[in-house]
Amino acid sequence: MEQDIASLSMSLLALIGGLLMLVAGGEALVSGASKFALKHGMKPMVVGLTIVAFGTSMPELFVSLAASFQNHVDIMIGNVVGSNIANIGLVLALSALIRPPEVEFPSVGKDLGLVVAVSALVTAVAVFGFFHRGLGLLLVAGLVWYTVSSCRNSRDQPQDPDLSEERAERESNLKIIGLQGFGLLLLAYGSDLFIEGAVKISAWFGVPELVVGLTVAAVGTSLPELASSLSAIRRKESDILVGNIVGSNLFNLMMVLGGTAALKPFPMAGELLARDLPTMLGYALALLLVIYFRHRIGRLPAGIMLGGYGLYIWGLV
Repeated sequence: MEQDIASLSMSLLALIGGLLMLVAGGEALVSGASKFALKHGMKPMVVGLTIVAFGTSMPELFVSLAASFQNHVDIMIGNVVGSNIANIGLVLALSALIRPPEVEFPSVGKDLGLVVAVSALVTAVAVFGFFHRGLGLLLVAGLVWYTVSSCRNSRDQPQDPDLSEERAERESNLKIIGLQGFGLLLLAYGSDLFIEGAVKISAWFGVPELVVGLTVAAVGTSLPELASSLSAIRRKESDILVGNIVGSNLFNLMMVLGGTAALKPFPMAGELLARDLPTMLGYALALLLVIYFRHRIGRLPAGIMLGGYGLYIWGLV
C-alpha cells in the first residue's frame, strides 16, 4: 500500500512538474516571439492571431505529439478538443468578465469563421472514425498559407516609426532568440513528464484517458493562453486578447491535430460526437455570433459561456 502511495505521489510530482515546465516554456516562447514580431512592425491583432496564439499552443503540440507516439491517442485528442473548449469557455470568458473586450468584426471575423469551418470539418471526420494523413497534410499546408498571408498583409500596413524604433532599442535579437530556445527546451522536457504523470494517474483512479485529456491536460496546456490573456487585459490590448484565443484554436486544429495525423494517422473515438466535438463547434459558432452582432464580448455572454463550461466539466466527472 505504501509503495502504491509513493508511486502516486511520484506521478503527481511528474504531472505538476511537467505542467510548470510547459507553462514556463510557453511563456518564454511567446515573450520572445511577440517581442520579435512587434519589434519588426506587425499589427497587434496579427501578433495575437499568429505569434502569441501559436506560441501559447506549443504545450498542446508537444503534449499531443508525445501522447500520440506513446500510443495514448485519447489523451492527444482530448487535449486538443478540451483546450479549444477551455480557451473560449474558460480563458476568454474569465477575461471578458474582468474587462469586456471591444472587437471589430472585420478584424477577426474571417479568422473566426475559419475556426468554425475547421471545427465542423473535424467533427465530420469523426463520423468516419479515422483522421487520415492526407487531411493532416492539407490542414498544415493551409495553416502555413494563412500565417504567411496574415504576416504579409500586416507588414504592408503603415506602421508608427517612432514605436518601431522604441521596440528596436528595448530588446536585442540575441535575447529574443535565447528566450525562444529556452522555451522550446522546457516544452520538450515538460511534455514527456506531463504525459507520464497523466497516464499513471488515470490508471490509478480508473479514469478514461479521453477524460484526462479533456480536463487535466486541456486546462493545464491552456494556462499559457490564460497568462497571455490576463497580460493583454492589464495592457488594455483587446486585439491581442481575442486574437490569441482565435489563433490558438486554429493552431490546435490545423497544426496539432493535422500535424499529428501527418506524422501518425489516428482513430477518433465515436463518443466524441455525442458531447465534445459539438461543444467545441458550438463555442466557436457562439463567439462568432456574439462578435458579429455585439462587436464586444460583454459580461452577460461571458458569464453564460463560463457557466456552460462548468456544466460541461461537471458532465465529464
